[in-house]
Amino acid sequence: MSTQKQTDLPAKYSPTEVEDKWYAYWLEQNYFASKPDPDKEPFCITIPPPNVTGVLHMGHMLNNTIQDVLVRRARMQGKEACWVPGTDHASIATEARVVAMLKEQGISKDQLSREDFLKHAWEWKEKYGGIILEQLKKLGASCDWERTRFTMDANMSEQVIKVFVDLHDKGQIYRGMRMVNWDPEGKTALSDDEVIHKETNAKLYHLAYKIEGSDETITIATVRPETILGDTAICVHPDDDRYKHLHGKKALVPLIDRAIPIIPDTYVEMEFGTGALKVTPAHDPNDYELGIKHDLEVVDILNEDGSLNEAAQLYVGEDRFVVRKKIVKELEEKGFLTKTEDYKSNVGYSERTNAVVEPRISMQWFVKMEELTKPALEHVMDDTIRLHPPKFKNMYRSWMENVRDWCISRQLWWGHRIPAWYIDDTRDYVVAETEEQAVERAREKTGDTSLTAERLHQDPDVLDTWFSSWLWPISVFDGILDPDSEEMKYYYPTNDLVTAPEILFFWVARMIIAGYEYRGEKPFSNVYLTGIVRDKLGRKMSKSLGNSPDPLGLIDVYGADGVRTGMLFSSPAGNDLLFDEKLCEQGRNFNNKIWNAFRLIKGWEVSEGSSDKGSKKAIEWFGNRFNRAMADLNEAFDNFRISDALHIVYKLAWDDFCSWYLEMVKPPYGDPIDRETYNATLGFLDDLLRVLHPFMPFITEEIWQHMQERGAGESICVAAYPEAGTYDKEVLQKGEVAFEAIAQVRNLRNSKGLSPKEALKLELTTERQGVYKDWEEIIRKLANLEGIAYNGERSEGAATFMVGPDECSVPLAGQVDVEEEKKALEKELEYAKGFLRTVEKKLSNERFVSNAPEEVVAMEKKKKEDTEAKIKALEESLARL
Repeated sequence: MSTQKQTDLPAKYSPTEVEDKWYAYWLEQNYFASKPDPDKEPFCITIPPPNVTGVLHMGHMLNNTIQDVLVRRARMQGKEACWVPGTDHASIATEARVVAMLKEQGISKDQLSREDFLKHAWEWKEKYGGIILEQLKKLGASCDWERTRFTMDANMSEQVIKVFVDLHDKGQIYRGMRMVNWDPEGKTALSDDEVIHKETNAKLYHLAYKIEGSDETITIATVRPETILGDTAICVHPDDDRYKHLHGKKALVPLIDRAIPIIPDTYVEMEFGTGALKVTPAHDPNDYELGIKHDLEVVDILNEDGSLNEAAQLYVGEDRFVVRKKIVKELEEKGFLTKTEDYKSNVGYSERTNAVVEPRISMQWFVKMEELTKPALEHVMDDTIRLHPPKFKNMYRSWMENVRDWCISRQLWWGHRIPAWYIDDTRDYVVAETEEQAVERAREKTGDTSLTAERLHQDPDVLDTWFSSWLWPISVFDGILDPDSEEMKYYYPTNDLVTAPEILFFWVARMIIAGYEYRGEKPFSNVYLTGIVRDKLGRKMSKSLGNSPDPLGLIDVYGADGVRTGMLFSSPAGNDLLFDEKLCEQGRNFNNKIWNAFRLIKGWEVSEGSSDKGSKKAIEWFGNRFNRAMADLNEAFDNFRISDALHIVYKLAWDDFCSWYLEMVKPPYGDPIDRETYNATLGFLDDLLRVLHPFMPFITEEIWQHMQERGAGESICVAAYPEAGTYDKEVLQKGEVAFEAIAQVRNLRNSKGLSPKEALKLELTTERQGVYKDWEEIIRKLANLEGIAYNGERSEGAATFMVGPDECSVPLAGQVDVEEEKKALEKELEYAKGFLRTVEKKLSNERFVSNAPEEVVAMEKKKKEDTEAKIKALEESLARL
């Protein structure tokens, strides 16, 4: 694209006029597309596939900005960058959306066949399913869109089914009755991560159970009185003297008089509640374990919709919460309710339907996890796969060492249907990849060679959505279907994964498990765990609270670059981000700072010639400063400190380049700048734009294209990323001395109310005269000094300040209140003496001197020397006053 003249540059950067233009250009030039290239190092990220039902929220913004930063940087480093996008079919969420849509049309799911319902579901997916990916383009996400995958694409589904059959054939998948999380509204099992726990105001009901054959009672406390109809035991602690005489006896369940045993078990806490626990194996996971241990009867009183069934004996067909009110009233009327008290209860809700989740025993499909998890645990613990930050390793280990078998079936129609076929009307089944294969296996199993497909019926359940997404890094490259393909060999294992800590086990761990099971190696090398985006009060953003801003609205106001940088300013790995819109404003201000710096440079007239001494010093300093920053930047990226990386670039651009370097080389108003300095400055700006580009892709492209004529197809997004060169620490240290002196003179002007146009004189007492002379031209220019005098007599009535050990004075005859100046010096002297005492105390501590690192002790000694010199100089200044 051709550049425009400087006169065409708007005074203010306008994202709305820039972002769509450059994104379309990048797509047109196919910069984001990737294919295996043996001459280039691959860099691959697979996007955590957002739900097909989703729209962009703040968590997506943060997560995908981080991925884009990593991908754009790798692309500029000359790697074959491949960012694979896609969406997840989200069984429960999508089915709920489609059911709601049909309801609005007056259609009930129950009225439809499975095939008709799925037609509606696919129509919904085609209409709404790609919204979030289109929104990611507004953010600047540089995905290879030609590779977009959907977890229910034909080849993706084929891989899921293949893995199910394989694991079943290996004995790793089984079918059985187990306790699961049950959503009575969705009428399906849920995984633990699909259950949201909320602290709820409840009532604790104390109920008296009669002891069979006596007038004695035993009291239990429950928040779910309707479940007493499924009680099959009462449990007490074996050492509880209150109940020892009841061991082996039976109690009668109130209202229905079912006789249930009183059993002793150390599971019960004597001090909690009444010390007696009702046991309902069908409706509580802990009670279920107790029931297995003591061989208790299991009485399931709930239908799949949460209403009571015949086994409850009472209130049959009525909803569980209606029954709760009715049974409490009846228990009170009949004398069983002895006390009611307020209680805080932690209640699980379905993430998708918001229904209260019920623990329920159900026939489901499970994956045996104990053996499968071992390589996945080992290779995270030994850092073959690195978690960032590493504090999550303990959480990961705890989960993996206490893993339970994975319930993978869901009672839905939308999803991958379980490839199991039942023979005739029996529970006998075969598992196969296709119906044709199922017929063959059924014939083998039964010995009936005449068996046909009509005698088989497929399991109606679908697989847990995670059962497809755990294959994601493999399946996006068809690695289950063609394990030795060119793409699998080139891109796998992928490099980095960026995701949230709350799915570390549910998704990340399972992908690692699948990686070792089906590839014999890790699926990725690094896992960057973002924090949760919260509002400035610390609350998690949600629609219900109304505290989540519209991400696209923020982009409209602040620009994509402003929002990207704003979010990353305060988002260290693993820590929550307290979002305030002021962060985006800060990001926009940063964009404007870069834009104004470019306008300043392009506005200079250029004359042929070479740099003066001051400009040469500035060029030398910034070149070293840039290389030092690049070393720090690369280290930050190596350790996945992305927020720190942005701060390094921010300081380099705002402070070092705009505030110092440009001021050092800027010509006097109306004068031209020499060609050598101008070219060096444009070179530095070019390098700055390149390191800024991964964070701020749009504005950097806009400025880069304006800098000079560009050929067709040129773009900063494929320009070479700067490498870290060597740097001279001494040059940087001398620069810091000069900047401190300049800042102190400027502070003095402000504090004394002196005009910035009034040239001052600086008197220096220093052993570092060479440093100041080396930088004298710049110090005089930026501090507006008429001259610098070294190690001479001090003028009367001078204002003084210190630059490290150096005493500095500015003659202000008649302009300074001597008494006020003395008070200020005395205050500074008092502080310096106090600081010296602290340092001396530390150095007199033998344990500190013996155990602290040598460089730490040396630093404290240097502090002592500098402070002693400062005290001496302050005392001399006071004497002169």
